Amino acid sequence: MADEKAPVIVVKKVIKGGGGHHGGAWKVAYADFVTAMMAFFLLMWLLNATTEEQRRGISEYFDPTPMEVSSQTSGAGGVMGGLTVSTEGARVNDVQPIVHNNNPPSPNVQMQIDPEQMKKEELQAELEKRENAEFQEVKDKIEEAIQDSELKDLAKNLMVDMTPEGLRIQIVDQDGESMFPSGSARPYEKTVKLIDMVADIIKSMPNQISVRGHTDSVPYAKGADYTNWELSADRANASRRVLLDAGIEKKKLSNVVGKADTEHLKPEAPNDPQNRRISIILLRESLTKPVTTKKAASGGTGSVPVDPGYRKTTGNVQFP
Repeated sequence: MADEKAPVIVVKKVIKGGGGHHGGAWKVAYADFVTAMMAFFLLMWLLNATTEEQRRGISEYFDPTPMEVSSQTSGAGGVMGGLTVSTEGARVNDVQPIVHNNNPPSPNVQMQIDPEQMKKEELQAELEKRENAEFQEVKDKIEEAIQDSELKDLAKNLMVDMTPEGLRIQIVDQDGESMFPSGSARPYEKTVKLIDMVADIIKSMPNQISVRGHTDSVPYAKGADYTNWELSADRANASRRVLLDAGIEKKKLSNVVGKADTEHLKPEAPNDPQNRRISIILLRESLTKPVTTKKAASGGTGSVPVDPGYRKTTGNVQFP
């Protein structure tokens, strides 16, 4: 029994030392925090360095409507369209700053022109050019007709010119050659023939016609009920009747006006006989034809007529 060996007892000691590996979750959390802070400071910088309009553009880029999504993938089609919000300075010299749309364009930059508006202006200019050519042709015909007729002695009583309103044909009094008896609205026979000749030439024109009577400044007797206003209006109305009898369509007569002595042909000589006259004006179509324009405000669509400035006379005659 003494030879039996005692059992070997093994004692295991657990030594607690420095902490082992606890994982890298904190590193991920820290990286997220740093990224968030960088994004925050980037946002603060953008808010400080851009305008309201630029911020709106950036916002629309990140939240676009389906039609606004850009198909470009290059830098030029990115958020800032190839531009930078940095300011120019000594450190860089190739930076292209964002420019406000309200800033005046550079003299070297060609202004954008509305093609439709340009076409309208070109068309209007072309129509005016053609109308002036037609007026000139009518003027030549009238001057030629009076020289080849029995009325050539009245050539000095006929004045034809172009004005902003249109082609103006004036039948004026001269010293010793009146178109109406003094104080009367009944024209002489020679005056009727002269108006007939004019009407025969202008009746083929599509333009509206304005007939106006003018007098000199010689007044009627004090207290008279009949004045230069009534006389000028009655003479204009008498001329209207002659034009109608000569073949002018009634619908072409835009207005008949009595002007009295308010628009002298010879302002420096208010009593000059030439101030007594009848004006027959072929009005420009741009003045008499109604035009349309887009509706203002209210957000409506369509168009509304614009007053052309010349209305049909409601009665036989009107005063200005």
